[in-house]
Amino acid sequence: MGIKRFNAYTPSRRNMTVSTYEEITKKTPEKSLLTKKKEKSGRNSYGRITVRHQGGGNRQKYRIIDFKRNKDDMFATVIGIEYDPNRSSNIALIKYEDGTLSYILAPQGLTDGDKVISGTNVDVKPGNCMPIENIPVGTMIHNIELNPGQGGKMVRAAGQGAQLMAKEGKYSHVRLPSGEMRLVLTRCRATIGIVGNSDHENINLGKAGRKRHMGIRPTVRGSVMNPVDHPHGGGEGRAPVGRPGPLTPWGKPALGYKTRKKNKQSDKFIVKRRK
Repeated sequence: MGIKRFNAYTPSRRNMTVSTYEEITKKTPEKSLLTKKKEKSGRNSYGRITVRHQGGGNRQKYRIIDFKRNKDDMFATVIGIEYDPNRSSNIALIKYEDGTLSYILAPQGLTDGDKVISGTNVDVKPGNCMPIENIPVGTMIHNIELNPGQGGKMVRAAGQGAQLMAKEGKYSHVRLPSGEMRLVLTRCRATIGIVGNSDHENINLGKAGRKRHMGIRPTVRGSVMNPVDHPHGGGEGRAPVGRPGPLTPWGKPALGYKTRKKNKQSDKFIVKRRK
């Protein structure tokens, strides 16, 4: 995927970049795999804001993605690569031999006409899905399950890939993109390859309007608020934080404060913390 730049004929165009969408081969989504996506604008059932900076944005339909890949030993042909507004990666529309249509995450190198398959004894090629116990050590994988049959939960963002490092008994060692080394049951499934659309992280929005199109409202700095609204607020003119360290709007430390629960159930599966 390439990145397109613009001449600076307006201030917002100076730094704006967009994807060239070279990987996209299908423009319109499959209607049978669409569902409604209700916007809540960060409000709870009482109408109170519980998540800030949400609201507006373009209307979107949710694409139903097959994260489980449990239709075994049946080849599927890639019909097209599509854009998905709900995620950073692209998605691939596939058609099984029995005529069933499905969406999967599009890995790097997958193109129209390619064949993908799920099962226990299948080829190790991008887009194929199998239990980790059947994947050779050192292979790059994505869409990894945490519990067998649950569907892929980890490594689903654009350009991400985990590496299978070792297998010991019923567990395998997987190095995640963050650098964390984690134990995963070998019965869990994973998809071969790295998620496509790797240049997504290099795109510069360039103007506030593109953020609004995504449904993200402006973020106001605490230092320009009043003391009643934020711990950083108040003072004449620009004032420093005035505290040992920056705080959240609710008075909790904002930088370097560990929020992970102690003795969390999944701690036993983490061999090495992320960098």
